[in-house]
Amino acid sequence: MEGQVVVTSSQLILGVKLRDDARFDNFHGERNAAVAERLKQACQPPVTMPVVVLCGDSDTGKSHLLQALCHYAESQSLSAVCISITELGPFGPDALTGLEQFNLVCLDDLDSVVGQTGWEEAVFHLYNRMLDAGHQLVVSLSDVPASLPFILPDLSSRLSHGLTLQLGIYRDSDRKRILMARVEQRGLVMAVDVAGFILRRAPRGLGELLAILDSLDENSLKAQRRLTIPFVKTVMNW
Repeated sequence: MEGQVVVTSSQLILGVKLRDDARFDNFHGERNAAVAERLKQACQPPVTMPVVVLCGDSDTGKSHLLQALCHYAESQSLSAVCISITELGPFGPDALTGLEQFNLVCLDDLDSVVGQTGWEEAVFHLYNRMLDAGHQLVVSLSDVPASLPFILPDLSSRLSHGLTLQLGIYRDSDRKRILMARVEQRGLVMAVDVAGFILRRAPRGLGELLAILDSLDENSLKAQRRLTIPFVKTVMNW
């Protein structure tokens, strides 16, 4: 079509930037530490498992681990890319073309295209190309493949026969450890009683908890105030 802009996968990849803070050494929480280590070991070359499926709820750290895996691969002089299928969606299934050139391809949020024939076929063909190239494919899902409504039986079968790693929901002790680690990482000072106060009132989701920390950090910097319980109450309207 005249005037239409064609976006290739290579152009999309140029816009993908890994978060500096998404690494294995700052993935905190004892409950999922073993899964993180298993993921790291499973993706060491040579490739023995054509696909690794990382399963878990939205706040269990799937995206963090996929990006950490890419950082680790790059530290081993391997090419790697992590793509959110949700963000890639507007460009259509053809956006997956050519990704097999990478030693490691991580597809996050695969749930977002489950039940869409075109996307499922594109992921299936990418799986085959990665297998032929001897490269590693890793995907994230909210649940094990057999529990999701895939339309393409061959794709469901391939994913089900890969290595499946299940992340658990964080306990309160994990949430506290993650919060304090992020506080330290930002160079902030937070007393234990302040952390406990935040955890008692914050939503259960880890993403929401860390968003609260973002807000507190920003307001603390602007007001030049320490993170005390009265200050937290004022900022968060608690």
